[in-house]
Amino acid sequence: MNKKKRSNFTGKLGYVLSAAGASVGLGNIWRFPYLAAKYGGGIFLIIYILLAVTFGYTMIIAETALGRMTKKSPVGAFEHFGHGWQFSLSGWINAVIPILIVPYYSVIGGWVIRYLVEYFMQGGAEKLATDGYFTNFITNGTEVEICFLVFALAALTIIYLGVQNGIERVSKFMMPILVVLAVIIAGYSMTRPGAVSGIKYFLIPNPANFSWMTVVSAMGQMFYSLSIAMGILVTFGSYMKKDVSIEEATEQVEIFDTAIAIMAGLMIIPAVFAFSGDAAAENLQAGPSLMFITMPKIFASMGMGAPMGILFFVLVLFAALTSAIALSESAVSTFEDELHWSRRRSTVFTGVIMVVLGTLSALGYGPLSAVTVIGMQFLDFFDFLTNSVMMPVAAMCTCLLIVRVVNIDKIAEEVQLDGKRFRRKPVFDFMIKYLCPFFVVIILFSSVASVFGLIHM
Repeated sequence: MNKKKRSNFTGKLGYVLSAAGASVGLGNIWRFPYLAAKYGGGIFLIIYILLAVTFGYTMIIAETALGRMTKKSPVGAFEHFGHGWQFSLSGWINAVIPILIVPYYSVIGGWVIRYLVEYFMQGGAEKLATDGYFTNFITNGTEVEICFLVFALAALTIIYLGVQNGIERVSKFMMPILVVLAVIIAGYSMTRPGAVSGIKYFLIPNPANFSWMTVVSAMGQMFYSLSIAMGILVTFGSYMKKDVSIEEATEQVEIFDTAIAIMAGLMIIPAVFAFSGDAAAENLQAGPSLMFITMPKIFASMGMGAPMGILFFVLVLFAALTSAIALSESAVSTFEDELHWSRRRSTVFTGVIMVVLGTLSALGYGPLSAVTVIGMQFLDFFDFLTNSVMMPVAAMCTCLLIVRVVNIDKIAEEVQLDGKRFRRKPVFDFMIKYLCPFFVVIILFSSVASVFGLIHM
């Protein structure tokens, strides 16, 4: 059998923008701001940045290097170093995560499409700001399902076009626009009367706001935000050319992702302080509803709800789409590598999985609301299973593989293929051996304990 030539990004820019697109998603736009607001503002921000440049940096380097060393997606990358059941299981855990995430993620992407369409309609801004709109929408199974299918089709079409013509080309187009929109919205938000209090709360660390849950939440957000332990970075690493610096590319992805998260905080937190008055603290802790309930009300109170709503939800749509593309590509790549299928067949099969599992999530708040798994709607259950259980386990598997099987020096050799020194190797060595496994155990325990009511986050 002739070995199929593996696709590649054209260069470092293609990889960086694609990996940044994978990282910059809904987690940056709505999850980061409300967690920052809930767990101390500036103190949360500084802890997150410290974790990103140590823990996050280490895991991105590790997963990217594994992908480029083996030129395989997660399953093949793990099995490259051994053929025991533990290697296959570890690889499949990494591979299954994006397959489970992208369906419910696409449902949320469909919500974004619905809001964006509404903002373009006459009187849409006022309609979206009314009480009960979001609840009425997500309980309408037909509308949610249609929006979900539109979003999923868009992501799968781009995946079908391939690595260079699809993923890289779209990332090069969308990511610069996303940055410009973020700057515009953040600039407008920060210049509103009363916004200064929000800026200070978000940017200036106050040790009095520190708690252990600040650290735990920042660690969990870092996983979510940097696409760690989702199989994406292994897959994208397998598309990276040997003359591209892994360390430089990783640093640029870190900077890009963290900058967008900070921009999101500056878009949302000052606006909430400026337009919510005494209700600012309550609104900032609204969780997912912050984006779909609180922000439309704020845009309407600005007196220019439609223009700001369009800009904001275009930004959110681009962020959601680039992440969904990366998640889908990881799944497609696994089917191509492990089942030796064509890209077309792999894309179609991924689409079938997306429709089946995504429909459960799409209808979970409506026609299927009476059906729950351990007390959760389908969307919440899939989110808990992947983010709170499988991702920490996948990260632990990666750490153990590198330390006990691959050898840290082999990773260093891969990083230094471009002839440059591995400048932060001491940080990488210490983190991958000791702190990363420790942090992973904390995230796993605290997330599961929180869901079952043992601790309160």
